[in-house]
Amino acid sequence: MRDHPQNPTRTGADTHTAVWTGRATNRTQWVLAAAGAACLALGIQLAVSSTWTSGVAPLLMSVIGCVAAGLLMLFGTLAFVNVVVRVDGDALEVRCGHMGLPRRRILLTHVVGAEFAPQVTPRQWGGWGYRWRPEKGTAVVVRRGEGLVLRLGDGRTFTVTVDDAEAGVLFIRDRLHLPPSGAPAGA
Repeated sequence: MRDHPQNPTRTGADTHTAVWTGRATNRTQWVLAAAGAACLALGIQLAVSSTWTSGVAPLLMSVIGCVAAGLLMLFGTLAFVNVVVRVDGDALEVRCGHMGLPRRRILLTHVVGAEFAPQVTPRQWGGWGYRWRPEKGTAVVVRRGEGLVLRLGDGRTFTVTVDDAEAGVLFIRDRLHLPPSGAPAGA
């Protein structure tokens, strides 16, 4: 009988592979992306089928407004439909969206602590996406739920919502040789 890990994306030191991978998705973002695509389509429809009888300036403003709003909504939401967090022996890397952008890499030598946050909400951070709040630090929030919180050597924190965050925290603590903590972080 061969010994297989229960979660093939999460491997520990006992399997001689020093990589942990976590993911989180938000299907609600697809609704906002569809609204962005609709705005974009409306702008194109206005540009192509308009008779231009009402004047060039109002039509041009409508077309540019619809296309700009559509592109911002479409690409702004698609960037945060999902997140992939990968921790190896050297760093934690966060990649957002299907293209992996925006991306953040934090060397483990800059991490002084890792904590599990049982409930991180977009409301705590001012919405979905890549967020910064002076009193809280930086976060990547793609959905409501559990997350991991890194305390960095410069006093800042970095929070990311990810499934199985507690296993990620244990993996990071193991790499940093930190003792396990009993209290969850407030994110």
